[in-house]
Amino acid sequence: MNSSENLLPYRPNVGIALFNRSGKVWVGRRAGMPETLPEEDDMSFAWQMPQGGIDDGEDPLPAAKRELFEETGVSSIEMLAEAPDWFTYELAPDIIKKGWRSKYRGQRQKWFAFLFTGDETEINVLTPGGGAFEAEFSDWRWADLEETPDLIVPFKREVYEQVVDAFCGISDNLKLDAG
Repeated sequence: MNSSENLLPYRPNVGIALFNRSGKVWVGRRAGMPETLPEEDDMSFAWQMPQGGIDDGEDPLPAAKRELFEETGVSSIEMLAEAPDWFTYELAPDIIKKGWRSKYRGQRQKWFAFLFTGDETEINVLTPGGGAFEAEFSDWRWADLEETPDLIVPFKREVYEQVVDAFCGISDNLKLDAG
């Protein structure tokens, strides 16, 4: 990253770890990603948890609930925890210039853990919000929280490791309750 990119702000963002009652977290395959890519290709890590920007004047918790609904159709949730810190990651220079038009150097994320209390038929990644929102995912599944850093693009991996540290107790407790 060059010195002018170091001066760019971080985009305020939220991330959501949506747990089921068995202690697994929801992950979605990013829309537009090929089903298989060479292992050495960074974009072969096409799975991630829901996340999205915080609108001007919006608080992080309402933003997390909004983003979760916009990306998955899920609204049947109970709050479990909020990560104690904000986590940041830097974007690759080509993403800063092309995809983000040199507005942000990366993202500053506040993460929340929710328990999914609904039926899986509520989850709709292809036409979230009844088609009111653009699909960001092409597929979804439940995964072990500890697995998520290996599923995400490398530049977000450190944040996912911090999320695992922040929420691993939740996952363990839900697994014990389910077992």
